[in-house]
Amino acid sequence: MEKLIITAAISGAEVMKENNPAVPYTIEEIAREAKSAYDAGASVIHLHARMDDGTPTQSHERFQPIVDAIKELCPDVIVQPSTGGATGMTAMERFDSTNITPTPEFATLSCGSCNFGDEIFENTEDIIKTFATEMKKKGIKPELECFDKGMIDIAMKMHKKGYLDAPMHFDFVLGVQMSATVRDLSFCVDSLPPGSTWTACAIGRAEFPIAAATIAMGGHVRVGFEDNLYLEKGVLAKSNGEMVAKVAAIAKLLGREVATPAEAREILGLGK
Repeated sequence: MEKLIITAAISGAEVMKENNPAVPYTIEEIAREAKSAYDAGASVIHLHARMDDGTPTQSHERFQPIVDAIKELCPDVIVQPSTGGATGMTAMERFDSTNITPTPEFATLSCGSCNFGDEIFENTEDIIKTFATEMKKKGIKPELECFDKGMIDIAMKMHKKGYLDAPMHFDFVLGVQMSATVRDLSFCVDSLPPGSTWTACAIGRAEFPIAAATIAMGGHVRVGFEDNLYLEKGVLAKSNGEMVAKVAAIAKLLGREVATPAEAREILGLGK
């Protein structure tokens, strides 16, 4: 079984310090959390930007100094800007996170619209086509975020139409629209085209059970404050690094080694 890529979703766009005081807002705080995750075994940092008061932003002018600060502390880590941003943002406002230097090697691309709490996370086919086309021009590999099985089908349709290149990499986000169960995770994995790689994450209390199942199934894992604030029931995580370390410990118990950033690049085919 190939080595395990751990992605740390260190801040997200929704959770606040009121939910967990360790949630990072400032450039220094975000870089600190990236370093804690990297030191614990994360090879990918899934990045949302915040202003100092916690307001989410997709502005490249804010992303740039954050990425620079992360790279100063973790030179070889893979920084993966989110193009999902926050609900209510326009599509091109969300995509501005990729307009940094150097051009990101990896970024998210959400493959369909879905309910996000009381709001709609909008990703029409036109938005998906636009993002995929621009990513291809820039040489960015998309991580195809799928909140249900239908989004896998949309990604495969986009591949057939030439918008997405194979092999594709998927990220299953469980517990938002699709239930966070091993049954639904298995259904998604069984629906993938041959040669695909995949990551899974789950919201809230399902984060670590889904991480364990994913490791055993040969997939890759995402954890972090964006998805869950607790290390265990009733115990707030003090850092993203604590959560990454827990995943690394589960992987060791299950006999999987954790990938370095260089090994993650090879597995994901970045830069090819």
